[in-house]
Amino acid sequence: MDKLVIHGPTKLNGEVIISGAKNAAVALLPATLLVDGICTINNLPNISDVKIYCDILEQLGAKITWVTKNEITIDTRNITCTEAPLEQTSKFRASYYLIGSLLGRCKHVQVGLPGGCNLGARPIDQHIKGFEALGATVDVSQGKITAYADELVGTSIYMDVVSVGATINVMLASVLAKGTTVIENPAKEPHIVDVANFLNTMGADIRGAGTDSIKINGVEKLHGNCTYSVVPDQIEAGTFMLAAVATQGDITLKNCVPEHLDCITAKIIEMGANVTIDRDSIRVCCNKRPEKANIKTLPYPGFPTDLQPQIGVCLSIANGTSIINESIWESRFQYTAELNKMGAKIIDQGKSAVFEGVDTLIGSPVYATDLRAGAALIIAGVTANGETSLYNIEHIDRGYENIEEKFRKLGANITRVHED
Repeated sequence: MDKLVIHGPTKLNGEVIISGAKNAAVALLPATLLVDGICTINNLPNISDVKIYCDILEQLGAKITWVTKNEITIDTRNITCTEAPLEQTSKFRASYYLIGSLLGRCKHVQVGLPGGCNLGARPIDQHIKGFEALGATVDVSQGKITAYADELVGTSIYMDVVSVGATINVMLASVLAKGTTVIENPAKEPHIVDVANFLNTMGADIRGAGTDSIKINGVEKLHGNCTYSVVPDQIEAGTFMLAAVATQGDITLKNCVPEHLDCITAKIIEMGANVTIDRDSIRVCCNKRPEKANIKTLPYPGFPTDLQPQIGVCLSIANGTSIINESIWESRFQYTAELNKMGAKIIDQGKSAVFEGVDTLIGSPVYATDLRAGAALIIAGVTANGETSLYNIEHIDRGYENIEEKFRKLGANITRVHED
């Protein structure tokens, strides 16, 4: 078992290069199953979720070659199996993208019920609704999802709730369907646009990704022999922007897309930091204690739920009392109990939490309850006085590449320690 040992406080300074987006990568990898050929993906984050996905694809018959630690070629011409290994698909949430991809290509798929971070109820009813509208039969029983169809036929599908996963999954299933599919009320996150761009590069006809309506004109085949670069990670970028605020530091982010971060930038400025934006870089400088702010998480382009714990750390040491309203996940505030161990004064009730800012946090043993909570607790440890031991860091490894090394290059005193 590994843990991170952090000695603070430290004001973070320097440059950090943002990796490819985790949320895009775990959708692009199964999307390659729709391609009858070879494709190359670069700027791929070297994280555990990506490695598990590559293992699954190989078991389905794909041939994967690692060119570098951030670039792979995938040959999906000889897919021999449509039943994904249940013990692996149950480890992370994004395994459900295999349903849309294999249903689209092979008209049959069996996948274990998805796992991932425990953030409360995470139903897949909108996914199933979309598949059934396209003509598939879907069965959920005995810990697995089975879907099959004689053929998939395009139709109009309205998402009852804005769902990133369902939007991508229906898009995947529709690419090779007969006729035209229209997704109304889709999610608009940058990684949805990235998946659409990737598929279009391979010969798909997807229009409107990132808008209120996505139109997919079915094609007979997707070709390979293309190279695609994963979009920079909006959430990793936001994590380091907020680390600069919490530690009263000065961090320049390289390889990012500033317009993807508009809502985070606005809140950081409201909290008293200075933000300088260039074409593909952002500098955040904060030379004082952050000011209070109120946050409500919303689907993109609103404030992302995946940055809620990180900004929660900033608000726990802010000047004044702040409120966060969480509108996406009902169990997102599990991290507040860990921050309170460090001296924070946070009261959470359901989907709201009140943060009474304290002068300093105190280093303590804490536990990552999920991926983003883990990143937030690293920031808290860098900010706190004394030693913080952070456990359950396998959550963090799912979504951040070499996170302790990146913090170390910014001046943090952080070490990964193995314990039996």
